[in-house]
Amino acid sequence: MNRFVLNETSYHGKGAIQAIADEVKAKKLSKALVCSDPDLVEFGVTQKVLDVLEAANFPYELYSNIKPNPTVENVQSGVEAFKASGADCIIAIGGGSSMDTAKGIGIIINNPEFADVVSLEGVADTKNRCVPIIAVPTTAGTAAEVTINYVITDAEKNRKMVCVDPKDIPIVAIVDPDMMASMPKGLTASTGMDALTHAIEGYITNGAWELSDMFHLKAIEIISRDLRGACDNTDEGREGMALGQYVAGMGFSNVGLGLVHSMAHPLGALYDTPHGVANAILLPSIMEFNAPETGERYREVARAMGVKGVDDMSQEEYRRAAIDAVAQLSKDVGIPQDLKEIVKDEDVHFLAESAHADACFPGNPRDCSVEEIEELYRNLM
Repeated sequence: MNRFVLNETSYHGKGAIQAIADEVKAKKLSKALVCSDPDLVEFGVTQKVLDVLEAANFPYELYSNIKPNPTVENVQSGVEAFKASGADCIIAIGGGSSMDTAKGIGIIINNPEFADVVSLEGVADTKNRCVPIIAVPTTAGTAAEVTINYVITDAEKNRKMVCVDPKDIPIVAIVDPDMMASMPKGLTASTGMDALTHAIEGYITNGAWELSDMFHLKAIEIISRDLRGACDNTDEGREGMALGQYVAGMGFSNVGLGLVHSMAHPLGALYDTPHGVANAILLPSIMEFNAPETGERYREVARAMGVKGVDDMSQEEYRRAAIDAVAQLSKDVGIPQDLKEIVKDEDVHFLAESAHADACFPGNPRDCSVEEIEELYRNLM
């Protein structure tokens, strides 16, 4: 049996944030805790949504104690902020950091026995659905607005905790490309490559099946077509990436990921490496490592990325074509090509052990040891 969980409602396209006012009224909500990171508040991105709430006379309080890789403390202080505010819903504005923090807060409010946050790691036995969340992404990458996953950093242990809970999914997703228009090129590139990683890993993960394949292949096609344009800040590129990353999220949230993500998470926890950058650097090498266990799937990845003549290629040729297409896209949008400036030699064993224990690791199509993961890190150094 396969289970598929998606938002109750999603809105797409320019001006979609205007629907927030209708949704809070229709759901008879009374006050929101708005979760958004400090940079978005400072640069006026958050204000676009606050203007909608103010025009609708809908009360809110703002919570912005959120780091790029949100911590246990960020969630716990957010829980206290929610309790003090008298809110009955959360509006999460931002990338994965804001939405993941909101999910942690929302789950703990209705499941207070998990107040330590660390007990939510993996698949926690929560009993109650989280506080209603309306998620407004400002990056085209994480798709946290449509996933049942969230990632919180345990700063004491220098590790990221992957939490998986269908009760945390936002009830409404507002995917408005205008909210993403102010993203700088570097962030557009890294979050876009994160979305591509979601689509490719979701397509080859052990849990993949026909329904998820449909989403992942379409996401690969859209992202490959529009990421370069989004980095150049074209309207078509922004709109395409807003959709492509969401479609990827519809798939991978329900079937899992793999070794790229399990190796990227420790880099974010230990060095605060941007998640999309870590994924983008790792993806071609891990695709090559996984290739022997992917059957004919890289042919379809290559096809979705626009490679011509794949049906006339040998298995070795279309696998190489898929890997090369990913590497070229990453290079074209300015992603670093190795880990030389990130990883310290003395940390490699810790990183490999953390990756091997990561919740994404079991989904990888090819099993491997801690020692093999060490070698993969070192090959990129």
